[in-house]
Amino acid sequence: MLYYRSWSRGFRYLLWFMLGFALIATLVVQEGTLAFDRSVISFVQGMETGGLTFLAKGLSLVGSTGLVIGISIVAMVLLFCLLKHWAELAFFLVASLGSQLLNISMKLWFRRERPNIHRLAEAAGYSFPSGHSMAAFTLYGVLAYLLWRHTRSRKERLLLILFAVLMTLGIGWSRIYLGVHYPSDVIGGYAASGAWLMLCIACFTAYRNRRSIRL
Repeated sequence: MLYYRSWSRGFRYLLWFMLGFALIATLVVQEGTLAFDRSVISFVQGMETGGLTFLAKGLSLVGSTGLVIGISIVAMVLLFCLLKHWAELAFFLVASLGSQLLNISMKLWFRRERPNIHRLAEAAGYSFPSGHSMAAFTLYGVLAYLLWRHTRSRKERLLLILFAVLMTLGIGWSRIYLGVHYPSDVIGGYAASGAWLMLCIACFTAYRNRRSIRL
């Protein structure tokens, strides 16, 4: 029964994320998000201050490929030293690398140009979906999932989820604020990464359930 419930829940969330991404991608291709994107960019950049610009650049740096890889390596080493679980290490690695490869593939598929309204930073490559948003969603989603499984305190779990959500949303906001991504790029990145993460979690849960049954 646990095996069935784990798969059905993960599969249900996977479908919702996939449907969400399909809807956003369709609107992006048909240029149906332009009015929404421009209004959100105008609102977000309308709050521009020196302090917010400094914060946005800091968050954007944290979500960059180099730092995400560095944080991931440190996190994997710490998780293995603390938990001694090879399966969780493999799960972390597959989820992280898969998210990066998925983002590169989709950028090349959609080939959406970046916004050119009011840039506070420069960025190369295509725009949709946001690589920073996908990397943040996957990294902090994986960390939250793995640490949640080994945390019993309700307060610690709440702080864990709050940290993951704030970091993910903060990095997405920073890309809009800096003018290097449309809001639909960020939302699409969350949806794509969410679908990938749900697939990884469903497979990982199924593997652990089958392994526990054999033991």
